[in-house]
Amino acid sequence: MSDTKQPSAFLILFAVLLAVFVVPSSISGTAIALPYISEDIQSDLASLQWVVNAFNLTFACFTLIWGKISDVWGKKRSFFIGAFIYTLASAGSALSTDALMLDIFRALAGVGGAAIFACGSAIFIHAFEGDARTKAFALFGTTAGLGITLGPTISGILLDSIGWQAIFFMHAAALFLVLIVSVKIPADQTQGGSFAQIDLIGSFLFISSMFLLMLALSKGYDWGWRSQSIILSFAGSAACFLGFILRIRIATFPVLSLELIKNHKFLGLILVPVVASFTFVTLLTYFPTFLTGSMQFTASKAGLIMLFLTAPVLVFPLLAGKLSAKGVSTNLLMYLSIISMLIGAVALIFAVQNHISIITIAFALILIGIGMGMSAGLVDGQALSSVNESDVGMAAGLLNTFRLGSEAIGVAIYGSLLSSLVSNMVPIQLKEHIVLNTDSWVNAISSGNFMSMLPQGKTDQAGIFETMSSIYNSAFVTTNIALTGMALIASILVVFLLSKERREKKKQAIQEKAYNL
Repeated sequence: MSDTKQPSAFLILFAVLLAVFVVPSSISGTAIALPYISEDIQSDLASLQWVVNAFNLTFACFTLIWGKISDVWGKKRSFFIGAFIYTLASAGSALSTDALMLDIFRALAGVGGAAIFACGSAIFIHAFEGDARTKAFALFGTTAGLGITLGPTISGILLDSIGWQAIFFMHAAALFLVLIVSVKIPADQTQGGSFAQIDLIGSFLFISSMFLLMLALSKGYDWGWRSQSIILSFAGSAACFLGFILRIRIATFPVLSLELIKNHKFLGLILVPVVASFTFVTLLTYFPTFLTGSMQFTASKAGLIMLFLTAPVLVFPLLAGKLSAKGVSTNLLMYLSIISMLIGAVALIFAVQNHISIITIAFALILIGIGMGMSAGLVDGQALSSVNESDVGMAAGLLNTFRLGSEAIGVAIYGSLLSSLVSNMVPIQLKEHIVLNTDSWVNAISSGNFMSMLPQGKTDQAGIFETMSSIYNSAFVTTNIALTGMALIASILVVFLLSKERREKKKQAIQEKAYNL
């Protein structure tokens, strides 16, 4: 541990970890409240889906920007501002009376959440060293996993006992406590920068690129993949990203330093969360629908089965941290992590495609959870330790942009691709039974709500259900094959970059040895 005294270290851990628990728990826990919110404020579920989408969008878009801001204004100050924004946004969400108001406050909460994640990990780099840093980041990963796991449970209890507003009031209260504790945390040494050192043009181009990309991916099915709006969104995203790349080359104070991209170890490590996004996070979002829809499990049983996926995330960050502290190679741990996630993803596809027992599905989920747990937290500590101290905030922003951006993109691809595949199969396989418009059948099957479409009084209900289940399973398998393919590509890049960094170090050592001779 660096100059940080023990009481200050405890305050830092408490403040950052409490905030890190609340943010992911709000992501996983808010979704189950949507039907209750819909009934209370008289809004349709489609409009309320932006309660989730708006948060994910701003969360992913602003993480890189907050990383740069923290390098200029200081990590503690930026973290405090983020926590303050999140507190106000959560209170505003609880007091919302219509869908638009709630969407706006959740988008604002995403901005605050981005600061918490980008600046929280940067604070740990400055506050801890050596084994203490490894343990701190292991707790970081475990706490985030705990938030993801317990979010739906906590929200469910509050929904049943008080109401949906209690969820957001709880978030506001927790972050208010973080604000109080944060005041006592010693301020870090900033670089003495000013607001002028934040490149607003570069920030605007990056945010616009991310926004247009995720808008196109999330709305591809609704608007039509070949529609003018989707094509323009993709084109606009590409144009803004190209403009962003050109901007960081000429800006005096760029949002992103090109030196970070040239750091092979750093780049290889921050791609590991991308593998997790396309395997773990997408399943965390959509697999419960498969369990309650296709397999007709109750919500409680589906929740228990999901523990096979989430429970390892509570254990393996600490285990990986201990192994790293004992000298086990970080590269080896990362390789084991991505291999575990890929094998689990392939095993799950095989199990669903061949109607194999729930035991095989549980085994696949455990493997994916173990892979996620081994990299959670450890990636942050090792990646941020591999860059210059002056670039830690920017590096933390880029790391979490890769993580959160790939999560948002993965979830958007999953939903749109699944719906598109179902839409292609419904008119063919259910043409004899469609008495309402096709969209109703597509929405029911994609959401796992098969029973709502079964015609009353017909003797072939079982056959119709089997057809709907077959359509969903086929789309589920194809979607997961596509996402696993993306995870495989990211994994290959991880291995290439980390091994390249190792080869360069080996070559440098040989050259130094020859020079000394």
